[in-house]
Amino acid sequence: MKIVSGMRPTGKLHLGHYLGVIKNWLKLQEENECYFFIADWHALTNKYKDTKELKENIKQMIIDWLACGINPEKATLFIQSGVKQHAELSLLFSMITPKSWLELNPSYKDLKFNLMYQYLKDFLLGKQIKINQAPPSESYDEALKKATGKQKNKIFEEYLREAFHRTFYSKKGLDLDYLKEVLIKFGIQKKIIEEAISNLKDGDIGKDIDTVGFLSYPVLQAADILIYKAQGVPVGEDQLPHIELTREIARRFNNLYKEIFPEPEAILTEEAKLLGIDGRKMSKSYNNAIYLSDSEKEVNQKVLQMKTDPQRIKKTDPGNPEVCIVYDYHKIFTNDENLLKEIDTKCKNAEIGCVECKKILANNLNQFLTPIREKRKEIEKDFPKYEKIFIEGSLKCREIAEETMKEVREAMNLYY
Repeated sequence: MKIVSGMRPTGKLHLGHYLGVIKNWLKLQEENECYFFIADWHALTNKYKDTKELKENIKQMIIDWLACGINPEKATLFIQSGVKQHAELSLLFSMITPKSWLELNPSYKDLKFNLMYQYLKDFLLGKQIKINQAPPSESYDEALKKATGKQKNKIFEEYLREAFHRTFYSKKGLDLDYLKEVLIKFGIQKKIIEEAISNLKDGDIGKDIDTVGFLSYPVLQAADILIYKAQGVPVGEDQLPHIELTREIARRFNNLYKEIFPEPEAILTEEAKLLGIDGRKMSKSYNNAIYLSDSEKEVNQKVLQMKTDPQRIKKTDPGNPEVCIVYDYHKIFTNDENLLKEIDTKCKNAEIGCVECKKILANNLNQFLTPIREKRKEIEKDFPKYEKIFIEGSLKCREIAEETMKEVREAMNLYY
């Protein structure tokens, strides 16, 4: 099967990336014709203002892929911007893609929601607001009375997300009046509220996500896939609407002009169920990730900071491994089944403390990461040699893409 998949170079790769993408690619490359690309154009959809780290991010992604075992002898590896035909096909697809297809894409709306909520949260907490009260909700009121310091901010984040979700997905559109009411009830100064809402409506955050590139990135994604006439695309469940849109674009082109493109199937991959060390989604922006490039010392420090069963205050308290992030990591990185069962039993019977449990995990994580670290050092010493793999891959893909574009231009009766 011919398979195409890419990753945006937005920062260092962490364990979540490995489990959610790389691990699957390692399997796919063994039995399929795979094209894996660094999607640097896609990285610009909402990061176009600040590109100073883009080249370094691409370099680190090259190193991480190869260090993890992505094999250029088994898969074609390339950089998206090195194959200009992707942009040409995307432009031609945009001519035939109804605007409504893009605006109704749930992934577009969800990404827009997440970006706007993240901005709002960061803006308000950046103002060092004092959370002294909560909207009339018994659960939040009771929790807030018992909370102190960072706990109050956490409760505020949870309620803010809930309120902004209602605001964003309101039947009448973005209901900023309701949001204003909620923030007033929290006791936030009106001046700060007005500035936050003004920025949401007219400020940079609105401009960043209301560009043509942001709206039409699924069209570019369709071009990335169809230009190689891919039969399969590995995706998580949240990306299924994008693949269906790609199939619709292929059908529309084939019906309008000539049968050129196959309709690729989504290869559903299991989502990485690995949270960050603080219990939230693993992310660079949350500063809660364990990176593939972390040193042994860094891994040890991060594991010791991990949240554990909140009900287990003292070592003598029985624990519940099923609500503990550390045990979630153990289930993935502790390969000894007997040791895993032993940790589970001892935790429940208060026979092992959290620090000891974390030290075992840190050791196992470092065992997993050691070969990757060693390979990374080898690649970094002679990077131009390994960079050449992606340059040659891009040249190979240009030839393949150009053959497809010749068919497309002929079908559309273009002069050149």
